[in-house]
Amino acid sequence: MPPTISIIYDQIRWEEKAVRDAALARGIPVNLIDAKKAYFNLVGEEKEPENFGDVVLQRCVSYFRNLHITAILESKGYSVVNSYDVTNVCGNKLLTTLKLAKAGVPTPKTYVAFTPEGALKAAEEVGYPLLIKPVIGSWGRLIVPLKDRETAEAVFEERLYMFPLYQVYYLQEIVKRPPRDLRVFVIGDEAVAGIYRYSLDIKTNIARGGKAEACHITDELREISLKAAEAVGGGILGVDLMELDGGYVVHEINHTIEFHATVSVTGVNIPKYILGYLLRKARR
Repeated sequence: MPPTISIIYDQIRWEEKAVRDAALARGIPVNLIDAKKAYFNLVGEEKEPENFGDVVLQRCVSYFRNLHITAILESKGYSVVNSYDVTNVCGNKLLTTLKLAKAGVPTPKTYVAFTPEGALKAAEEVGYPLLIKPVIGSWGRLIVPLKDRETAEAVFEERLYMFPLYQVYYLQEIVKRPPRDLRVFVIGDEAVAGIYRYSLDIKTNIARGGKAEACHITDELREISLKAAEAVGGGILGVDLMELDGGYVVHEINHTIEFHATVSVTGVNIPKYILGYLLRKARR
């Protein structure tokens, strides 16, 4: 009997359908589970109303829904991709930076503070202009360029009235780079595809209008991408990098990657690679 794969989601997108179709084409059973309708018994021994099969692909867009459901499923003995530990790190820019720095992966100059006063001192260390980023967030939301001290004072003061999460002042240099960044898709121990993401904005996210172009993965790019993925625990990841004279810096790692545009421009069958990784996890 082939293993059963479950895909848990809160939005059905092209990516979820593509992985499902790749599995069904090989005769592998797939359960599609809507996280918005799911519920779990945290303390009893009764079986869950859903069958989560032999391996679970976690595809919830909501970070907190993703993280907590993964924790529940792992506590019940399920193999989940990506794991709780990987999701927890990759969903938090501060934790990601700590892991990358410890592993010796080049990253942009980054400081953190927890009050406006501390943040102003940290901003002087980073140097203007710089970026303030939320430690948790995606698609470039709430990333603000700070061109000078006056702008920084206004933004830092405003964040005093926001949810406490936004009172973690994560400050990063603006890297002098071409009008693009790179994303390398790492699945297990393979860097399977890469794209350039072009934008006139500082935010190059495809979901926000950035344009994708195929990128040849050089030995250097492969090495740093695999090292970065390993630093956060490995799995199915999107490693985001920027080009510098003489190398790259890694500024983010994504744990629930979108790959429709990448498949379109590179021709790489990413769903097939994901399926292969899930099957290897299911057989362990």
